[in-house]
Amino acid sequence: MNYRNLRVYQLSIEILPLVNEVCACIPRGYGTLSDELKRAALGISRNIAEGSGKRTKKNRERYMGDARGSAMECGSVLDACIALTFVTKKDVEVLDRKLVEIVKILSKMCGEL
Repeated sequence: MNYRNLRVYQLSIEILPLVNEVCACIPRGYGTLSDELKRAALGISRNIAEGSGKRTKKNRERYMGDARGSAMECGSVLDACIALTFVTKKDVEVLDRKLVEIVKILSKMCGEL
């Protein structure tokens, strides 16, 4: 269970309540947008946890890459929410900053930087 000590995992858990706040601003007719954001956000921590348990570096890097992709997907959904005026950039400032940090850390962990 060493993944719980990773800063990137802790950040991935910290964003979950922030994601819920954004989802609460998404109108009913856009439920798929909310579902995608929740799924992508949960995918970050799930992939970090699963990847941490893999025995080979290549497998770990693959899961960290998947977690990175989920974080970037969250960013894309946030962009859509801003464009559709469900939230403002200021509303999601903290969440966006945490996502940027998550992507930076995971990029290093999956050998991309």
